[in-house]
Amino acid sequence: MRDRDAEFGEFLDSRAAVLRRTAYLLCGDWHRAEDFVQTALAKLYVAWPRLRKDANIDAYARKVLTRTVIDESRRAFRKRESSVARLPEVATHGPAVAEAVDVRRALAGLPPGQRAVVVLRYWDDLSVEETAKVLGRSVGTVKSQSAKGLASLRRALGDDRTDVVEGRRRAG
Repeated sequence: MRDRDAEFGEFLDSRAAVLRRTAYLLCGDWHRAEDFVQTALAKLYVAWPRLRKDANIDAYARKVLTRTVIDESRRAFRKRESSVARLPEVATHGPAVAEAVDVRRALAGLPPGQRAVVVLRYWDDLSVEETAKVLGRSVGTVKSQSAKGLASLRRALGDDRTDVVEGRRRAG
């Protein structure tokens, strides 16, 4: 039990920030992202003894997190926030921050499946095959959702601004 807790603690220390960032990009809200990460970590802790030590635990954690976020977004009974006609003021400190806010807003406008594919492919830098495995989808579906997601982002941001998303993949 002690070794299990120590191993899990080491994993948590090394990957918590990455999991929070991924959850935030998937849902667009830091508070909900924290909840999703906590739920995913609880599921991971329960499965920890069954995981092979040579297995890619990081990929498994990402899969659990992504499925947790997508499952929650599908719940019809979940009370959603009410929309407002005008967004509140956003504090920015230069064009890079404003651009990041625009990208996150555009990302939040994507359907959950497309958003998951775009986040995993372009922010978490996974291959098409790795993304398909995490999401439990075919390679063709991942390619299709990626293309549709990027096309939606292009429309929302303008063609010249999508390099902010796609450039992360090339630079990483």
